[in-house]
Amino acid sequence: MIKYVIKRLFISIITVWLLATIVFFLIRILPGDPFSGDKITPQIKESMMKYYELDKPLPVQYAKYMKNLLQGEMGYSLRYKNRTVNQVIADAFPKSADLGIRALLLAIPIGILLGIFSALHHNRLWDYLCMIIAVIGVSVPNFIIGGMLQYTLAVKLRIFPVAEWRGFEYTVLPSIALSLGTLALVARLMRASMLEITGQDYIITAEAKGLPMIKIIWKHLIRNAILPVVTVLGPIVAAVVTGTFVIEQIFAIPGLGRHYVLGIQNLDYTLVLGLTIFFGAFVVFMNFVVDIIYGLVDPRIRVAK
Repeated sequence: MIKYVIKRLFISIITVWLLATIVFFLIRILPGDPFSGDKITPQIKESMMKYYELDKPLPVQYAKYMKNLLQGEMGYSLRYKNRTVNQVIADAFPKSADLGIRALLLAIPIGILLGIFSALHHNRLWDYLCMIIAVIGVSVPNFIIGGMLQYTLAVKLRIFPVAEWRGFEYTVLPSIALSLGTLALVARLMRASMLEITGQDYIITAEAKGLPMIKIIWKHLIRNAILPVVTVLGPIVAAVVTGTFVIEQIFAIPGLGRHYVLGIQNLDYTLVLGLTIFFGAFVVFMNFVVDIIYGLVDPRIRVAK
């Protein structure tokens, strides 16, 4: 198991380094200029390029950035005055993570339960109801769902606030809007996996031996069917927890998604690069966790060539 973990950790570190290297050079070939505008004179532009060391050759910039990155420093934002990328992440990430965790706590358990009920009642009423919910969650964009929730539950019924991020009641609507897509994906994946396993020989043998149905479902069906769900949880958790621009914009949540989009629009090299590395490292970390969980759930995986 230790060898398996070390191998996965090494692959994760190489992946993050490659991501940082590729994005570092790609962001600098985007059309436009981070220091452009009516009030920016050539002298001011030259001074700012020198201050942020963008006038140096790319290999020199790359070497210095990687050195700072190893020390945990992502540099100063080109647009936010006297603010580092680390400070932007520290201020915005807790809000995005709070929203994402609430959405996942709704989506994952309910999605798994819907998938199980749907598979156990295949081609019956429960199955149809669960799949209707799943299709709505997959087909309807989350900004449409968010707008409908705001209109019905906030504007018309006045049960919840329309927007902002102040207390628990402000988190309910954005959490529901963000969770439905993940809930639908988990439910459909769990249902398909359960139906595939139901006809396996070891399930038929367990039924022939007279094992209680609840034991067959828990010990044989769910444990084997949940592996595909675990596979997709890594990138899903990373995507939801690190912020989503649309939901954050609709509900006026000051999260990372807004900073990322504005950074691209403003050609804020250091902010876009820092947030991309942060997002990428989070995805790689979650995939690393999934690999470890996979090895624990199914010992055959960690010994496979």
